[in-house]
Amino acid sequence: MDLENQKRVKEIAEEFGPENVTVLLGTADGEGAGLTAETVTNGDPTFAGPLTGVQLGLTVYHICEPEVKAEIDPDVYEDQVSMMEMVLDLDDIREEMESVRSDYCKYLD
Repeated sequence: MDLENQKRVKEIAEEFGPENVTVLLGTADGEGAGLTAETVTNGDPTFAGPLTGVQLGLTVYHICEPEVKAEIDPDVYEDQVSMMEMVLDLDDIREEMESVRSDYCKYLD
């Protein structure tokens, strides 16, 4: 996650309260999704950005997770996401996201 996006996420969490913010990712691999998810929950693990040492605990999902897919109009999902979904390692992504959520998310239902 680049420094500008880290800054924007931090500002949004401060403005609306971290309990009211959900981050939705579209990263193409599990490792990248996990790193980005960790950044918005536990702080920047590279110690380079505005979220260094900032544990927001935000709720975070990947666009291809079943919980998210169920909330999106099927026609929109088919048009915008389904092609990407076919080439991704969905199990790896889901595993990474579930791990980060269970370790660091503070605001899950």
